[in-house]
Amino acid sequence: MAERLVPEQGLAPAPAQKLAPTPSHTVGPFYGYALPFPDGGEMAPAGHPGALTLHGHVYDGEGAPVPDALIELWQAGPDGSLKGAGGSMRRDPVTGGFLGRNGVDFTGFGRIATDADGHWAARTLPPGGPAAPAAPYISVCVHARGLLHHLFTRVYFPGNAEANAADPLLASLDPARRETLVATAGSPPGTYRFDIRLQGEGETVFLEFR
Repeated sequence: MAERLVPEQGLAPAPAQKLAPTPSHTVGPFYGYALPFPDGGEMAPAGHPGALTLHGHVYDGEGAPVPDALIELWQAGPDGSLKGAGGSMRRDPVTGGFLGRNGVDFTGFGRIATDADGHWAARTLPPGGPAAPAAPYISVCVHARGLLHHLFTRVYFPGNAEANAADPLLASLDPARRETLVATAGSPPGTYRFDIRLQGEGETVFLEFR
């Protein structure tokens, strides 16, 4: 027969200990299945005369590149319309696999994974202007390790200096912070760089939607 344990008499219960909260952490694991798709950065058809290249790096708070981030771009067409064509993620009806873009239509949507150097690139069309006084921009959504929630920001273009000066969002920021939302013109013409810094010095301005 198992021995029965009887608590000792006359002993006061031990005082309850207050436990410190555990540090927050990223819920995981995460899997890239069904997120990346072929030609995700080729938003404009190859050879389109008005196409531009937008590219950059994603950096963490220590300035190190983030090799496994996912960048989504959402934008209006050159005419300002948000009515993008469907078909950003076409599937093969036989195999069920991704077919990628059809090489003709502009959908206004891109999804690009960063490479081993934290670099991403997209071929797209210049965004058209929304209602004044807002300036043309491309919406950006950033998914990356260590983030409990994805981040939202915008890309404005230096060629729209007058419209940028009147834009309510840009006008609400001090000059140093404003610069984090404006791409830098590069070479060859039609190439623009937009780096995303998640934390630290030069941190990109991120938006909160309520």
